[in-house]
Amino acid sequence: MASISLFSAEITVAVAANVSYAIVDLKKEFNKTHPNTQIKVILGSSGKLTAQIKNGAPYDVFMAANMKYPEALFEEKIAINKPAIYAKGSLAYFSKNAKSFSKGINLIKDASIGVIAIANPKTAPYGKASLEAIKNAGLYESIKSKLVYSESISQAVSYVMTAADIGFIAKSSLYSDKMRKYKKDTHWQDVNPDLYTPINQGIVILKDGKDRPEVKEFYKFIFSDKAKYIFRSYGYIVN
Repeated sequence: MASISLFSAEITVAVAANVSYAIVDLKKEFNKTHPNTQIKVILGSSGKLTAQIKNGAPYDVFMAANMKYPEALFEEKIAINKPAIYAKGSLAYFSKNAKSFSKGINLIKDASIGVIAIANPKTAPYGKASLEAIKNAGLYESIKSKLVYSESISQAVSYVMTAADIGFIAKSSLYSDKMRKYKKDTHWQDVNPDLYTPINQGIVILKDGKDRPEVKEFYKFIFSDKAKYIFRSYGYIVN
């Protein structure tokens, strides 16, 4: 007797790197009510994922780190619906070693801080917000030589864990299993939200997902109370 596949449908979701931690729990929760739908996740910076989508990558849904990229896809008729905000992200600055966070963001000027990791502001919305915060705090000229740029915001975490003294990261990453041991005011602190433009994260259904009921179900799930609970548990702001 031929074996029957556990999954009868597959959705490919392009996911901004900052959501890489929450998406695991989101998939699990979705599959509780949709066990026959497999979610394939493609992670990357929003800019890089947008370029892949424009070049014909067969993705069904795009969960971006801002509204700019999905809005561009909608204008080009690659996305079939206007982007909607599914969560608002927050920035934190983080060190794996204890630091004097009482100094606030001015800590990054300290002589003890030699390398500062941020995501590439040209392709990663969290990187753009990080650079904006540094400039609005009046610190850019004094620390620009210390900056190293990662491809995505999740890679910025890796840089801090290996080579950088401190880094600007998505607050959501601090709620992952491997990061929960790090303590606020000892290893990390929130970046003052007044220093950067709000990070409104947008989702769209792409042309490849059109007229597929399982895609519509996943999209609808992202705005459900259960999904909102998961987003909140990872430090996002949701309405």
